[in-house]
Amino acid sequence: MLQTALEARGGFSFENCQRNASLERALPGLRVPHARKTGTTIAGLVFQDGVILGADTRATNDSVVADKNCEKIHFIAPKIYCCGAGVAADAEMTTRMASSNMELHALSTGREPRVATVTRLLRQKLFRYQGHIGASLVVGGVDVTGPQLYSVHPHGSYSRLPFTALGSGQDAALAVLEDRFQPNMTLEAAQELLVEAITAGILGDLGSGGNVDACVITGTGAKMLRTLSSPTKPIKRPSMYFFAPGTTAVLSQTVKPLPLELVEETVQTMEVE
Repeated sequence: MLQTALEARGGFSFENCQRNASLERALPGLRVPHARKTGTTIAGLVFQDGVILGADTRATNDSVVADKNCEKIHFIAPKIYCCGAGVAADAEMTTRMASSNMELHALSTGREPRVATVTRLLRQKLFRYQGHIGASLVVGGVDVTGPQLYSVHPHGSYSRLPFTALGSGQDAALAVLEDRFQPNMTLEAAQELLVEAITAGILGDLGSGGNVDACVITGTGAKMLRTLSSPTKPIKRPSMYFFAPGTTAVLSQTVKPLPLELVEETVQTMEVE
């Protein structure tokens, strides 16, 4: 009996995860692939006129630095942006789908999307896949209700906070934010605090590095600030080393001639047109 072919479905597919779990139960000695730890420091805070988001620019592949200047602040709507930590592909594609859905939502309703709507869409998507989408997100923006900041975790849990940080460098960043954050900060003070928080995450975590990117979102629009700060500048090594003669003493010197014997010699003429 012929069976109808399954129609191709869009979105993520995690059938291999169920297969690996079954094989792991059936074969105790089998080692199935596990998610790798990825390094990132992302943060955000609310100031008197809006929201400012920040992130480092290092992308890692295990213990190898894959990209030194990648973008981790993703566009969702004209006044809503999202920082992504975790698996770069998961964060990129999840925010792209949210951005396209928000565009369709704005066209169908004739209104600008709200930050709570974006957060609801993202957390429902992440909860549906039970953490298999490895994306930790910081959503910030300004809508009709004012500036808002949310943190969304890979399993779908979320929090609305005046400041937050996620990623492998979040401990150092949160320590700076908790110590110096104040309500109704000016843009200059908020920008300086954000740079110090991301810098603390970069210096305290090997998975974070590169430069500090920021995005300032106010009621009039958003402004991306690429390479706002460079905490770790590369060291310039001299091309030549200059040491005075006799710096290292020569204890002994031996000259050994190499006996060479000519075995064969062939001469070929070169063709010239």
